[in-house]
Amino acid sequence: MGAQKKSGAKVPDDSDEQSRQRLQAILLADSFTTKFRPVTLERPKVLLPLANTPMIDYTLSWLESAGIEEVFVFCCAHSTQVIEYLESERYSHPYLIVRTIESQKSISAGDALRYIYEQQTETSQIQGDFVLVSGDTVSNMPLADLIREHRERKKRDEKAIMTMVIKKSKPSPITHQSRLGTDQLFIAVDPLTKQLLHYQDHGGGFVCLDKSLMCSM
Repeated sequence: MGAQKKSGAKVPDDSDEQSRQRLQAILLADSFTTKFRPVTLERPKVLLPLANTPMIDYTLSWLESAGIEEVFVFCCAHSTQVIEYLESERYSHPYLIVRTIESQKSISAGDALRYIYEQQTETSQIQGDFVLVSGDTVSNMPLADLIREHRERKKRDEKAIMTMVIKKSKPSPITHQSRLGTDQLFIAVDPLTKQLLHYQDHGGGFVCLDKSLMCSM
């Protein structure tokens, strides 16, 4: 499914190799959690409506606005419903090349990425850097700027293989409704290089931090 991409936001790059590569994304159409049950027992979260529009449409529109040309949609739970929607007349992103990948055995994002890597072919493969995003993302963040920043960082340091986006919100789930009551995260970042030094889910217990990291922060 797809067509010639219309003109839109592009990420300029001096590298000839990168300029030839199609901008790609992997969209996870399964959250691998049970937080929205019983609603998601019969319908996938990415197809739940927000203002009468399936959530996956917001994610695809965001990717399209950033110049993404090809999206691999990974389907697990309720995969048939997701695939049927993307092939239906209700699907409204004709300028994106969308390829669906289906697996019933994956139970995490890591499993999904490993499966996608194993299933690559000459005609359907990840060519280089890609955007990894959940299929229920609603955002207006300038994604093209992030892609450009990642590529510049990778030029300076070949070990910088991934750039993460983490948004800070208020600690109280009552005052900030984007937070779930059980969600807490502790991270340590180098203030100069922005390198992630420590990442830990924090459910109210102790944080274990290597003392050697204190010299890096």
